[in-house]
Amino acid sequence: MGPKDMYLILYNAFCCAGWALVLKMAVSTVISGEGSLWESLASVYSTEGLATFLTYSQSAALLEIIHAAVGLVRSPVVVTALQVGSRIAALWAVNESEDAQNQWGAGVMIISWALVEVFRYMFYAFAIVTGDSTKKTPYVLFWARYSLFAVLYPTGITGELTVFFKAAADPSVGGLLGGAVAFVYGTLLPAIYFVGSPGMIMNMVGNRKSAFKKRFARPPPPPRGISFPIDDKEKGTRGSTPVNKEILAAAVGAVNPEKAEAIRKAKGYRFTYTKHLIALVEEQCKSPENALKIAQAGLDKAYEIFEFVAPDGSAVSLKEAMAVKNTEKFDTGFIKGEATEKAGGLEIPYKGEILKGDALKAQVKKWVDYGTIEPTAGEAIIGCVDNPKWCELSDRYFVLLGAGSAMGPLHVLLALGANVIAIDLDRPFIWKRLIGLAKKSTGTMTFPLKKPQAGLSEDELYDNAGCNLFTHTPMIRDWLMDLYKGKPFTVGSYAYLNGALHVQVSLAMDAITKDLSEKRQGTSLAYLCTPTDLHLVPEEVYKASNENYKLFNSKPLCMIMRLLSNGKLLKKNMRKPAAGEGGDYYLVNGISVAQGPNYILAKRMQHWRAIIARSKGCIVSTNIAPATSTQSVVQNRTFAWAYEGMPYFTPYEIFAPETSNAVMTAILFSDINDPKSVGNPKNKLNNPNQLFSYGSFHGGNWRCAYMVDSIGETSVLLYFSRVAGPYVAVVGVAGAAVVAKVLGYV
Repeated sequence: MGPKDMYLILYNAFCCAGWALVLKMAVSTVISGEGSLWESLASVYSTEGLATFLTYSQSAALLEIIHAAVGLVRSPVVVTALQVGSRIAALWAVNESEDAQNQWGAGVMIISWALVEVFRYMFYAFAIVTGDSTKKTPYVLFWARYSLFAVLYPTGITGELTVFFKAAADPSVGGLLGGAVAFVYGTLLPAIYFVGSPGMIMNMVGNRKSAFKKRFARPPPPPRGISFPIDDKEKGTRGSTPVNKEILAAAVGAVNPEKAEAIRKAKGYRFTYTKHLIALVEEQCKSPENALKIAQAGLDKAYEIFEFVAPDGSAVSLKEAMAVKNTEKFDTGFIKGEATEKAGGLEIPYKGEILKGDALKAQVKKWVDYGTIEPTAGEAIIGCVDNPKWCELSDRYFVLLGAGSAMGPLHVLLALGANVIAIDLDRPFIWKRLIGLAKKSTGTMTFPLKKPQAGLSEDELYDNAGCNLFTHTPMIRDWLMDLYKGKPFTVGSYAYLNGALHVQVSLAMDAITKDLSEKRQGTSLAYLCTPTDLHLVPEEVYKASNENYKLFNSKPLCMIMRLLSNGKLLKKNMRKPAAGEGGDYYLVNGISVAQGPNYILAKRMQHWRAIIARSKGCIVSTNIAPATSTQSVVQNRTFAWAYEGMPYFTPYEIFAPETSNAVMTAILFSDINDPKSVGNPKNKLNNPNQLFSYGSFHGGNWRCAYMVDSIGETSVLLYFSRVAGPYVAVVGVAGAAVVAKVLGYV
């Protein structure tokens, strides 16, 4: 246990003791009171010594803003500042106004605060001592931390509001600034509470659900299929961080052993991995040979280090598992769509309209002019409009690894009559939906089956359809190798899972695409890149982002946020160019540290396969997709709020899933049809990683002034400010009346 932990334990212990004393004083006053409960609550603040301990205990919370700002804790700086600031505002009001002190709401507020804080600080101290905030803390303390808020937040907020209103109406508060103070306490703060309190409470509801789920989670089932190796033989654990570091180290170590050693020795890798990834990409920029060596070494290490666990528990490396000939094979299911009318060429759903033809071209121009997408992405979409044959798919075969993915092209492909080869989990409800979509389309769907299709009822078909990318990896590869021989496949890797599972599923897809791209003639590959990654960008993007940086840095809001966060928020988007063969290479760091190193490793392995396959003559479509309001993202309320505020930072735009699906599928069609596409290996690049510089529909991420990881807190604040606006106006009328009354104007 280091000095940081010791400091935090002492801080939490002292704060807990301070609030416990406040609670004891307040409760004693209420219990010993001779009048009614309301009269006893009204006398809580006047308890001897309570005001002093209350002031010290609550003021100590100001240190929590510093803790968050300097990285001692992982709390978001702005959210912490808002929470602590609202408490300090209430503390100042109750200390300055006798009217606010001597009413029942002050007592309710103080007792609610004390009950929340005693258990909160005690919980934090135990969590640091035990090293576990869910399973090892005493259950009573755990329950109190995540349950009492349901009562104490509403009572505390109610008490705070009474203090605000009393202070606003008290002519002795504020001196010469009395009118402004009355407005803040009587109008502004109540409006903010009215808007923000439900979100704060619902956020705690979500935290409670998550915490209880973790505490009572069942032990994971024994590993099967592609698995992380055991990193602690005594405990039998399979940690992801050692594997993550070793793969990245092996990759960069192919050209720079010193940087590899730095990765292996890195501490706090969960929060420092970004700098090592930047170092790796800078090494790739030095030459095409470096780029390919790093990619190949990283993938080779992944195949060597990951295990493939058989049902009996025996394990071999993934490399060995993919080399073994399998005797077990899938049967083949097939559904032909029953619709007769195909979609009329490329159509893009957008804000309630269906864009096509000239209307679509006009919207594409708006996106390009605004900077939401790159000109090459616009050219690809317009190319599909001008070349209708690119959307004639009756003789095209698309393998979708993760067919049901929210960001996959399934709907668009079926609507255009394509032949879809669907790979997804063997879950009946999934196949009931997928097969239902296929039947209503003009396309076809082929899929793996555990039993022959002949004689199966509909329910039996759903029960036997599908496979598991983790456990059936070699079988899926074998099935696809023998399927529709002579027909060129476009193989899309669209499966997504959270955390370490994302690495496993990406590696599973890679094991399949590797052999298909190298051994099945005419195979092309397709990927969706995330904007929250590290990419090479054109010089024009670099200049545009820097211009936006100059523009936004002069805005008062941005200046204030940068000042309050000591520069941790609103960081410059563009890095200095990396030198290499062919000139300078411009980098945009879109990584969101909170997504974690597993997410980046999963996407990086896709990058590596893309450039290797292209170097061997394979057409590769790999383009950046925009931030999209998929259900998996917006169910996290913080992300949902941030998405609402991000368009303030031009040229950001958050897209609906149906729009993202359609535009990314259009760019895919361009890549596999247009001989001038960067995805075609006949078109020379100075560096293989420039493959990701073109066709980007990034949603504004590239040309924004600031790194995406540094605008989240400000975006949430902007969202609530916008939502609060109408309420501020309504409450303002009442507030103005209070101020006028206090000043004697009415």
